[in-house]
Amino acid sequence: MDYLPGFLYSQFFITPQKPTTDCTGKTIIVTGANIGLGKEASRHFVALNCSKLILACRSTEKGEAAKLDIEKTTGRKGVIEVWQLDLESYDSVKEFAKRAQGLERVDVLLENAGVATSEYKVAEGNESTITVNVISTFLLALLMLPKLQETGRKFNITPTLTIVSSEVHNFTPFTERKEPSILPYINAKATAKMSDRYNLSKLLEILTIREITRLHPASQLHITLNTVNPGWCHSGLMRELSGNLLVTLIKKIMCRTTEVGSRTLVDAALKGEETHGKYLSNCQITKCSPLVEGPEGPELQRRVWGEVQEVLEGIEPGVTRNLES
Repeated sequence: MDYLPGFLYSQFFITPQKPTTDCTGKTIIVTGANIGLGKEASRHFVALNCSKLILACRSTEKGEAAKLDIEKTTGRKGVIEVWQLDLESYDSVKEFAKRAQGLERVDVLLENAGVATSEYKVAEGNESTITVNVISTFLLALLMLPKLQETGRKFNITPTLTIVSSEVHNFTPFTERKEPSILPYINAKATAKMSDRYNLSKLLEILTIREITRLHPASQLHITLNTVNPGWCHSGLMRELSGNLLVTLIKKIMCRTTEVGSRTLVDAALKGEETHGKYLSNCQITKCSPLVEGPEGPELQRRVWGEVQEVLEGIEPGVTRNLES
């Protein structure tokens, strides 16, 4: 529990600064943008003068409501588009990425969408948390790489792809790492530890990012790929516990506001190549969990990426070759 003092200090004594970076001319995509951190990050991007913002939402109806709210508070209209994206469907991910190829440019892809649930459910052959938080997240990332790289070449910039992770990756013991094959074991209903599932999914994200960026530096990819921890914030992730009075009280005392937490997302999405492969917290490059940083880390990230890569190739043959371009 070495992370606990730092976590408490961060929650009570650190307030990330409001972003000020000018986004004039930029096209930005935010997933999970109709509520919570994604919506507030989107509000910041519009206020920072981005030229186009894509709200990628499972429900376009809720996305349109978020669009109206952001337009009202920022006073900017004609900037936001709402696109449908359901991370429980690989076809939806593919359709979204194909549509994005028609954009003039994509400067930032902020992958914020995620799910936290204790209910076991299957989506696309995996437990749904793994499908949404890991497989579909990286499927979208790899499908979007060509457009991000094209933008970089055309406008002489380094686009950024940011995945919203979490400090809860510290919490999982990841006992599943002792199994010969990790993903089949955690996907099986009989062996799925749903009370730890969200924590584990965030660890798998970080391990995957670290291995991809180890193999593919920013100088080769020509994009910045990083992960960010927003801290414990008021958001829609803990909806299942909304009726728990103790949790409600603790959140009221400890949680950052959604707007304050969203500042970290915007900061990471506008960071430079020095953050490639890095984990950001409180707007600074921060060490990951001891398991990730320790002697087991390199082999774990190699194994996890190997299994994720195999799944991605099964969904879209050749997609991982986008990393080689």
